[in-house]
Amino acid sequence: MAGIEVLIFDVIIAYILDLIFGDPYWMPHPVRFIGLLIKKTEAALRKLLNKASIEGDVGAMKVKEKAAGFLLALIVVLTTFFAVFLLLQIAKAVHPVMFHVLNIYFIYSALAAKCLAHEANKVYRVLKTGNLIEARKSLAMLVGRETDGLSEKEVIRGVVETTAENTVDGVTSPLIYAVLGSLFGLGAPLVYAFKAISTLDSMVGYMNNKYRHFGFASAKIDDLANYLPARLTGVLIPVSAFLLRKSFSKSMAVMLRDRRNHKSPNCAYPEAAVAGALGIRIGGTNVYFGKVMEKPTIGDPDKELETKDIKETIRLMYMTSFITLLLMLSLVAILTTVD
Repeated sequence: MAGIEVLIFDVIIAYILDLIFGDPYWMPHPVRFIGLLIKKTEAALRKLLNKASIEGDVGAMKVKEKAAGFLLALIVVLTTFFAVFLLLQIAKAVHPVMFHVLNIYFIYSALAAKCLAHEANKVYRVLKTGNLIEARKSLAMLVGRETDGLSEKEVIRGVVETTAENTVDGVTSPLIYAVLGSLFGLGAPLVYAFKAISTLDSMVGYMNNKYRHFGFASAKIDDLANYLPARLTGVLIPVSAFLLRKSFSKSMAVMLRDRRNHKSPNCAYPEAAVAGALGIRIGGTNVYFGKVMEKPTIGDPDKELETKDIKETIRLMYMTSFITLLLMLSLVAILTTVD
């Protein structure tokens, strides 16, 4: 019992550190090493694919690419999990304090609330100066869509959408996995296995010609990893809206109505909840890699998009993260009391 309580306290400290410091740019982030592992493993697997390719046999190549993509995901996720696990065991062998310092660091570095808010605020501050060109450039650092030529309202929409979406994979999902993992003494390894899945999706989970088959497994595993956290977040954002004096009922109603208005099985849950809370409409036309993509709209245009909607989305993200932590701590308290 005492061991679990200390590990849960590690998560609380990590959460507070993220709120205060975010990701310092001078500090090498562990995700960079995951990215390097993905690149090296992908290159090695593609070499094997090229050697095994049969000219003209498109069907066989498709199957082989999917198998190689699954192997990539398996190697990266397991390597990341066990690398963090072994580092923590070495630290524990040296001194228990070193173990907790390293455990806190890994969980802290897996959370992205402050970083997400910082990047969204960059766009907000530039928009307030009226410099739309710089605002587009700042947005380009946050999203995969093309930002050249976007209007001010489209830039605002982009920030609101990506902040809402990343509330799940950058904030609530890592918190959930950190707390659940800590129940078994595996908080940091589990949360970094999740970060590996998330990084795989961001690097190879595209529906373009290069990754349509090779990145299939990474995209699907990411959908699975965020499946329950996205739905929980879709419910907690309306609660956050209520606490921030916005409409709980509208946020919940739009979330329930528009939760499937996205090609991703997860993204529309937080996006719809935020759109309902703010009384805005998001979604619509985006351009990816030169291709125009029409997405279903989410929310109702009760009002025009405004720059302050960026700030309000950040507030919803922070409040949702806090409620998620409280909810998970309550769950731990119940489980440990039952034991």
